[in-house]
Amino acid sequence: MGLHSLRFRLVDSPTSLGAKRRARRAAWLSDTFPDLADMTVLDLGGRVDSWARVPVRPAHVHVVNLEPLPTELPDWAEADHADACELPKSILSRRYDLVFSNSVLEHVGGHERRQRMADAVRELGRAYWVQTPYRYFPVEPHWVAPGMQFLPVSARVVMARKWPLAYNPGKSYEAAMRQVLTTELIGRAELKYLFPDATVRNERLAGLTKSIIAIRKGDHAA
Repeated sequence: MGLHSLRFRLVDSPTSLGAKRRARRAAWLSDTFPDLADMTVLDLGGRVDSWARVPVRPAHVHVVNLEPLPTELPDWAEADHADACELPKSILSRRYDLVFSNSVLEHVGGHERRQRMADAVRELGRAYWVQTPYRYFPVEPHWVAPGMQFLPVSARVVMARKWPLAYNPGKSYEAAMRQVLTTELIGRAELKYLFPDATVRNERLAGLTKSIIAIRKGDHAA
């Protein structure tokens, strides 16, 4: 088995360890918010098709992403092409029962932009759930590379291009540099600073914290 095939089995396939972790996280979400089926949800950086596969689907999901939008949407969903750190007034004027974000905060581009996203999350939702990979887990999750997040930028770029477990090894120097500079893992202290009214939950793997989740339960009945 090639190492890139190993990555598919570990992270990317529908039956991978990563897929099982995502399914478990979806179960946590519905356990944390028992009224999820009746809630309106703003998903910053997610995809509509992800919500079609969860065990409990919200009443309405508004997905905001910089990726191309789906051409067709189910009646329970809407989608906008927008930056989670620079949301348009048409979204900022709304309120949601829950603002959700999964593995996006580490990609927005530096602390100032993370602060903007956090401010929007806290303002737009009665409740929120913001998950991000934990900086001090020994394996960098995007490249499945031990300790990569602690290396100098130049070394990370080399790994982004050459590491066989990377999502797409062999990319150009420019593409690798852009990916490295827009992937910045954070720890509990910064997450708590960004979301001071949150409870921070640890998601563990083999006894070690793999990701951290900022949760504010809010009051759906409000």
